[in-house]
Amino acid sequence: MSSEPTPLLVMDLTGTFAFGLNGALTAVRAARLDVVGVVVLGMITALGGGFIRDVLIDSLPPATLLDWRYYTLAAIGGVVAFALSRHLRRMETAINVLDAVGLSAFAVIGASKALASGLGVAPAVLLGVVTAVGGGTIRDVLVRQVPTVLRTGLYAIPALVGAAVTVITVRTGVYGLPAALGAATACFLIRIVGLYFSLNAPEPPETSRRRQSRGAGA
Repeated sequence: MSSEPTPLLVMDLTGTFAFGLNGALTAVRAARLDVVGVVVLGMITALGGGFIRDVLIDSLPPATLLDWRYYTLAAIGGVVAFALSRHLRRMETAINVLDAVGLSAFAVIGASKALASGLGVAPAVLLGVVTAVGGGTIRDVLVRQVPTVLRTGLYAIPALVGAAVTVITVRTGVYGLPAALGAATACFLIRIVGLYFSLNAPEPPETSRRRQSRGAGA
């Protein structure tokens, strides 16, 4: 069982379910898959980032295999998405909010676990981001899409901020539940603001011109 403080554990489990849901919905929309394929992609989205992190820090077997709640919630999210995909499309805002919660929790927990394993500042921040976005990246590759983290505005950046704040608080000796929740909140708010205002990270000038041309043509 996870030893994380209860509030972070709740966020972590909620994020696992939300990522399972989002991953399965992406599979439903992007590919013609049966129930097994949909659920598997949901589970990969929810658990993939943590698997990558734990393999890289030599923490085996991965934590998500030691706690039945993680893979169970990931699978349930996939089944729910498969069964109710038409209705869930109407709940996209709520699902995006849950996804932001998961992104935030995974960035913070991933960075703190990387530091606890003895890694330095930069690798810990990187693994925090990988924990948050890794599963979705694997999912997108499997359905032959450009990974969301490479094409969607403020997604990796919030995770980077959350992981960086976590590492700073650990290194300065003030890390604890309030600091962890603060780092997760910073990540969450940046992601939500990005969604609400449709903000994007800077793009190459040529990409921006093409996007504007398509908008004008519409």
